[in-house]
Amino acid sequence: MCTAVAFNKGELYFGRNLDYEIKFGDNVVIAPRGYCFNFHSAGELKNHFAIVGMAHVADNFPLYYDGVNEKGLAMAGLNFVGNAYFGEPVNGKTSVAPHEFIPYILGQCENLEKARELLKNMTLVNDAFSKDYPVAQLHWIISDKTGSVTVESTKNGFFVYDNPLGVLTNNPEFPIQMMQINNYMGLSPKQPANSFSNNYQFTHYSRGMGTLGLPGDITSESRFVRAAFIKENSVCDESPIDCVSQVFHVLASVENPAGCCELENGTYQVTQYTCCCDCANGIYYYNYYTNHQLNAVDMRRANLDTSELIVFNSLTKENVNFQN
Repeated sequence: MCTAVAFNKGELYFGRNLDYEIKFGDNVVIAPRGYCFNFHSAGELKNHFAIVGMAHVADNFPLYYDGVNEKGLAMAGLNFVGNAYFGEPVNGKTSVAPHEFIPYILGQCENLEKARELLKNMTLVNDAFSKDYPVAQLHWIISDKTGSVTVESTKNGFFVYDNPLGVLTNNPEFPIQMMQINNYMGLSPKQPANSFSNNYQFTHYSRGMGTLGLPGDITSESRFVRAAFIKENSVCDESPIDCVSQVFHVLASVENPAGCCELENGTYQVTQYTCCCDCANGIYYYNYYTNHQLNAVDMRRANLDTSELIVFNSLTKENVNFQN
């Protein structure tokens, strides 16, 4: 269970919560232009766009959860358990494994238009990274400052949907999420007008009554509605750091605190980390459930013309700023 948002204030600020019960050992990883991606079926990818994002590195391969490339195209994978389906190779199309999908797109596409073109000629196949890393059941959001798409591979086919809200959570399938959000068109940041009855004088006994009916639970459908409403009505200054801060506030509204989502094995799903990519400037901001301090990796301060992965150990321990 996760939530991703694309926040456009002239430039794109792309963020996500990663909600899960297991820690995989993830770090902020830069794949510089000269790093060679060895894809299982799609061959080698050399001399690509540089990428920064959160990843688990296995056998010197970055298994990206999300990221942004140096041109400002961003992408994230989110759980889609029960609906995701990856089949066999298709004649005439490039086969891409789910764990390769993010670098395959971000490494080659400078914008969403280019990504759409590349998606026409590829298919996602049931190809695991290794026996220790089974195929993850995911769907994806891809965004730049012009818009977003959702990519889903199900038993019914491979689909690329326009995503006008720039929001993605988990199940159900994206068209169903978009249909169900129509139930909430009456929500407003303004106080409501009385359309109930002319025979009774209604009272605004609290601020925020226009949001009555906004779901507050942590199911994927409710997080989709809540994230979309809060993002679409967000107000902030247009400076990069103010926009980044706003994305963290939007994502905080849909985070999973420990203890609220117990699983069958007695563990709890929590928001492991939250991130926001300042896509125009190539800066990856993040914090962890156990460290609320805002941390950042600026890809443009790194040597992007090397061939080795650049790994920044995640700062996961709480850091308190004492003022006295």
